[in-house]
Amino acid sequence: MRCLITGGAGFIGGHLAEALLKRPDVTAVVAVDDLSTGSRRNVAKVMGDPRFSLKVGSILDLPDLETLIAESDAVIHLAAAVGVELVVHDPIRTLNTNVYGTGRVLEYAAAHGIRTIIASTSEVYGKSRKDSFEESDDLLIGAPTRSRWSYACSKLIDEFFLMAYVRNRSFPGTVVRFFNTVGPRQTGEYGMVIPRFVKAALNGEPLKVYGSGRQTRCFCHVADTVRALTGLLDCRAACGEIYNIGSQNSIAISELAQLVIAELNSSSGIETVSYDRAYAKGFEDMLRRSPDTTKLSNLLGWRAELPLKKIIRDVADDLASMY
Repeated sequence: MRCLITGGAGFIGGHLAEALLKRPDVTAVVAVDDLSTGSRRNVAKVMGDPRFSLKVGSILDLPDLETLIAESDAVIHLAAAVGVELVVHDPIRTLNTNVYGTGRVLEYAAAHGIRTIIASTSEVYGKSRKDSFEESDDLLIGAPTRSRWSYACSKLIDEFFLMAYVRNRSFPGTVVRFFNTVGPRQTGEYGMVIPRFVKAALNGEPLKVYGSGRQTRCFCHVADTVRALTGLLDCRAACGEIYNIGSQNSIAISELAQLVIAELNSSSGIETVSYDRAYAKGFEDMLRRSPDTTKLSNLLGWRAELPLKKIIRDVADDLASMY
């Protein structure tokens, strides 16, 4: 099996490449990445493997993207503009990459009938106040005057694109909605909360909690996420379906800050920062973001297994190794 990973030098992409190359049936893994938010560091462990190659370029204009897709047996499309800070401050880039880039990937993959998984996001559930989200739920997205929702809308368009190809061309595609995947090699540069908290705690700096801190999230170790992706890749019954991937253990962000400080035995304090100051005036956030993963569990027997303390420790060990 030859696998193509767009965004393959990203945080999740690097871990996925490592997992795929451990399989005896995988003969090649090609990572496409423009290195705008990805890094060669994320694929350093596989760079010496003759079955791995990194193609530097953007899915928006890479000339041989169709050839790379046509020569693959499977495509895992992870390339996207990610991170709340990037989305809020550069919404045009978000929309271009997530809509036009994904449209290009899907067009070529569908034309050649290539098994494809595209990464979507829990953001598509929008402002719903449900305690946990199912894949069949209606979606409540905020107004277009709030650039924060451009990411959710762009990823939702990606989902509609894929489902249109499934219906019209019997395309073997699957959508996955990630819920806060975290782990080693993830950067906090674009607003990801655990790497940001861990770095501050290691440096003895205040952990900045945005908003009230009462908003809750569920954090899934990247190893669990990758295990779900590889399982879905092998499962034809997953074609034409949408699956949540995430942990079901919720924690308030203020409590997360306290846990990070305690787990790392840090002298840091906690500073509350308004959303207006952290991002932009009128920023809107989701109060809860918890997945119902029953559908994925029924299909693969999958569940998130690694606890939050393990995630914090792995992120801390990785950051410490960089200095």
